[in-house]
Amino acid sequence: MDPYGYMISQLFWLIFLILLIYPMMKAQSLQWARDKLIRAIEAKRKSRVITMIHRQESRSFLGFFMMRFITIEDSEQVLRAIRLTPKDMPIDFIIHTPGGLALAATQIANALASHEAEVRVIVPHYAMSGGTLIALAADKIIMDPHAVLGPVDPQLGQEPAASIVKVEELKEYKDIEDETIVKIDMSKKALKQMKENVTNLLIKKGFDKEKAEYIAEELSQGKWTHDYPLTVDYLKELGLNISTDVPEEVYALMDLYPQPSGGPPSVQYIPVPYQRPGNTGNVGK
Repeated sequence: MDPYGYMISQLFWLIFLILLIYPMMKAQSLQWARDKLIRAIEAKRKSRVITMIHRQESRSFLGFFMMRFITIEDSEQVLRAIRLTPKDMPIDFIIHTPGGLALAATQIANALASHEAEVRVIVPHYAMSGGTLIALAADKIIMDPHAVLGPVDPQLGQEPAASIVKVEELKEYKDIEDETIVKIDMSKKALKQMKENVTNLLIKKGFDKEKAEYIAEELSQGKWTHDYPLTVDYLKELGLNISTDVPEEVYALMDLYPQPSGGPPSVQYIPVPYQRPGNTGNVGK
């Protein structure tokens, strides 16, 4: 065999193994760092920390991307974590999600609402749709001052149920297609069910029925577009128990869930706190 060809072949397989193993080692290293920080947060806050962080993550040496949403697998894991938590131990639920399956989010929310000790849902950046439903199950929602929640109005596929129902106002019944009539019926049920779910969650958290129904109406009946950002100020006006004291360790934990970049970063900065003009002392201290 040609010695040069043999060397090239061996080099090819060595590079292939490195490309295969490196992402696995990197992922395992990240997981160890996350576990260590979660343990530190638990020790400091004397709580069970549960995280549900959905970011676009790269997988394998080929580097393809996978977008994460709330799934049944998430609800299975969260429910197991809650079962393993002593009834008198608080839960800190750290969430970052665009939303996902309503059934899974409802299961998680009901399980959190039924936990006997204090439940704190921490939102460092955003928790939309099903993520908001989960946040409503908390005794206290802890958000970054610029973090947002979102409406929980049900969607039929990519279509908002509240908009489908409005077809009845725009057309006479005889002019509506059979398929649309079925969608209208399903939409009415979905809107009613979501309002009831939110109302019951809030009553479990100590709201009186009238206030719970008001908040549920605001969030679940299509007042906003589904991706409309609900700010800290608005949520406080609704009467929700909102705090902006996000622990610094939570921000550090989010740093361990980096977004993959397919090219040069679109945001750049030097990650140190700068002194104000006129202050003495070294930069970064």
